[in-house]
Amino acid sequence: MAARIAEKNPQPKLRADALRNRERIIAAAREVLVEYGADVPLDEIARRAGLGNATIYRHFADRRELIHHVTISVMARTADQAEAARAEEPDAFQALRRFVHAAADERIGALCPLLSDGIDRDHPDQVAARIRLQTGIEALMAAARDSGQLRSDIDVGDLLVALTQLTRPLPGWGSPKAESEGSCFLDFDRFVHRHLQLFLDGMMTPARSELAGSAATLEDLRRRQ
Repeated sequence: MAARIAEKNPQPKLRADALRNRERIIAAAREVLVEYGADVPLDEIARRAGLGNATIYRHFADRRELIHHVTISVMARTADQAEAARAEEPDAFQALRRFVHAAADERIGALCPLLSDGIDRDHPDQVAARIRLQTGIEALMAAARDSGQLRSDIDVGDLLVALTQLTRPLPGWGSPKAESEGSCFLDFDRFVHRHLQLFLDGMMTPARSELAGSAATLEDLRRRQ
């Protein structure tokens, strides 16, 4: 597994040009994996990064290790957004809104299936990235709740379910393959942000209705995986 590979062969300190190449590969892989899924050829990732296949294999032992680093990168970028929103927005609920829309742009719903593709979720880097992200979201929600703007019967799991579901394109929508085949190609992101805004409005107090069941925590989500 990627985790075992990483443990046996720790990454040496990279030169600046090698580090840039590594970051280009991860960024390109994120884009291509969102568009085509986990089975995309590594040739396409190399082409998107503007690098040769050999450069990918110099940095990552196999596809699984590359996906491992892509998921960590996405969680880190999303955590950055949570921390920046909380630090920079004077209004607590506006900070939460800003974060949710920024997280949607990371297309985490499209990337979530990658976590089931043999990724070691107990790898220390995965755990650390997940804890940092969870902490950032919980802080945003706590501040919005303390300000009297966020309803009290929801939790982090509720927010993440909405984000993952709304950022997962419907079949045939918003993919380059669908466009090339003449399918109805729509700007799916436009609908994502519109519906997220509706969802966020529903999170505000006073609540318009009573929610069925109980608030979903991250532990609830993990037990269902």
